[in-house]
Formats: sequence, C-alpha cells, structure tokens
Amino acid sequence: MATTALMNTYGERKLTLVKGEAMHLWDDQGRRYLDALSGIAVCGLGHSHPKLTAAISEQAGTLLHISNLYNTEPGARLAELLCSLTEMENVFFSNSGAEANEAALKIARKYGNERGIATPTVITMNCSFHGRTMATLTATGNPKVKDGFYPLLDGFLHVDYNDIDAIKAIDNDQVVAILVEPVQGEGGVNVPSEDYLTQLRALCDERNWLLMLDEIQTGNGRTGELFAFQHTDILPDVLTTAKGLGNGLPIGACMARGPAANVLQPGNHGSTYGGNPLVCHGAYTVLTTLQEDKLIDNAKHIGNYLLQGFTQQLEGHEKVRNIRGKGLMMGIELTRPCPELVTAAADKGLLLNVTAGNTIRLLPPLITSETDADQMIDIVCQLINAL
Repeated sequence: MATTALMNTYGERKLTLVKGEAMHLWDDQGRRYLDALSGIAVCGLGHSHPKLTAAISEQAGTLLHISNLYNTEPGARLAELLCSLTEMENVFFSNSGAEANEAALKIARKYGNERGIATPTVITMNCSFHGRTMATLTATGNPKVKDGFYPLLDGFLHVDYNDIDAIKAIDNDQVVAILVEPVQGEGGVNVPSEDYLTQLRALCDERNWLLMLDEIQTGNGRTGELFAFQHTDILPDVLTTAKGLGNGLPIGACMARGPAANVLQPGNHGSTYGGNPLVCHGAYTVLTTLQEDKLIDNAKHIGNYLLQGFTQQLEGHEKVRNIRGKGLMMGIELTRPCPELVTAAADKGLLLNVTAGNTIRLLPPLITSETDADQMIDIVCQLINAL
C-alpha cells in the first residue's frame, strides 16, 4: 500500500508485493510476476526457500541478538566458511554492502596512515557504485548520485573502468588502494576484459597497494562462480560482499588477508547488529544451499542460455547497442533511454529494472530454469520491438 509516512527516497512505487515463492511474486491485487530482479541481486535462492525459512525460524527461537561483546556459534561458523571458500583470513560482519565497503575504506586509510602517508588515497572507477554513505558515495563514480551532498571526502581518484593505462599513468605517492567491481552493476552491467583483474593485481603488487574488490552484487554465485574474482587465478587483499549472502537478510561482509587482515584492531571499528546470530545462521544456510543444490553451476548455464537467446533474437537490432553479461547478471544496452520499460514489463508480468538510463538489467534468482529464461527472453524482446 502507498503511504506518505515514508520519506520519498524511492519515488513513486506502483506495485505493492505481498507474497513470494521461488521465481514468482504476487501483488495485493493477486497478480503474479516472474521475478527477473531478485531484489536487485539479493534473492539468489528465490522467495520463501524452505531451507532458509526453516533456518530463520530455528534461530529466531534460540537466539536473536547478544551484541559483539560475546561469541556466537553462527557467527564463527559463517566466518570460517567464508574464509575457506575465498582464501581470505578473517571477516568483519556488517548490515549492508555500503557498510562492508566502509570497513574496506577504513582498512585502506589506516593501512596508509600506518605507513606514514598523509592523505591515503583510493583509486575507484568512473560509472562505479559502492554505496550511499558519505565515504562510499565519494568512492562512487557517478556524479548524479552525489548532487546535493557536497562537500564530499578527500582521498579518492577516479579513472575509467577497464583502462589499465589510466591507472599506470597516475603519479601520486598518496595512493594506497584500488577499489573496483569485477563487473559494474549499477553502471550498466559493464564486463571488463578477461585480464583486467589480473593486471590490477600485478599493478597493486608492484606499487604496494591493496586490491579491494567490491563483490556486493557479483558475489554469492551471481556470475557463475561463488565470487567473480574466482574466474581468475588472483586473490584480492580485501573482499566485500552483501546482497545475495543473506537472500534478503541484512548482512554484509568485509574479508581481508595478508597485511590488510591485521589493520583493524579493537576499538577501530564495530557494528551493534553486525553479525548477529539470526543473519549469520541464515547466510550460512544460503552458502551451503548454493553448493548443495549446484545453483552456482546453474547460474553459469542459464546465464549462457540467456546471452545466447538474446543474441539470437536481438543481434543487429536497430534499437540495441550491446548485449553483455556474466552468469545471471545481464545487460541489454539500448540506443536511447528506456525507463518506461520497467512499467511495461510489469504489465506483462515480468519484474526487471533499467540502469545507467538505457540498459535493461536482468538479475534473476539462481534457481532460474530454461523455461523461466525463455519467458524473460520473449517478454523483453517484445518490449524492445514495441519501443
């Protein structure tokens, strides 16, 4: 239902959704929708997954919150699992992706300060998105979302995405880290060259910088590996994730290894709710379900299926500039802005969104079948043809 009691930070929202099951959502009028957005890359298991529902119910009847003055079994178990799956050494749990990135930026700042650098500076990319807190907003490479919030923070440099030479050309002895998305989500589902992360790793090693990967959107199976960096043979120094980790539960994680793992010490950082037993037990269930049900493999398969299907239908289309994606992270860039397609798709029973003004973005759950994918292809192609 619509209400004026909420701040108008999201504009007009025409649908009121009341129920979800697997790939589908229902509104308050009883109409069913195929979900090709999954809460903006959050609900990888789909909606009302029985294993997650049972885990949440079990933990809610045992222990919800005790603060971080004490250990909990769910928190320790989740941290150990994440480290074993990523080769990271330790984890800080937060409530969101922006907070995970805040922790990463604090690691970078303190890492620089401990080395006597007066203005520790982080390189980020144009068209990036890292969050809406003051630090992550400054890190974000989109001037539009910064309007009205100046002055922002010092200590950031922006260069073009997928341009190694632009980074090599930087002559600044204050730089301490690079923060980058392996695939840019909000920026238009921009997929870099295959050796981009490898070159960034080599450059960071050469210059004693931290390589910090923002896998808020690309993590947790979304691209066909548990984390997108695992398509390569590199390891980051700092790795952040959220979204799909909790399948709707509010959890973020900032992981670190090597020198970065020991930067934050008692009193340097914290979170009242971060890593509480409920969300940690839920996230542990999400990760184990992704593996047990082979959903990461399915993301790779269905992602290729969608890419092939859209390419067959739309390649050379006068209204389509580019079709790109990695796993279940798909972008169809049109030749003009197309925000109206969000409503038009919903009218046809499909939930998607448009990012970067002219790119149809599909982020379906990792449980998507070929039948679901065929329905997405059919409706999206209808919408493009009708523009």
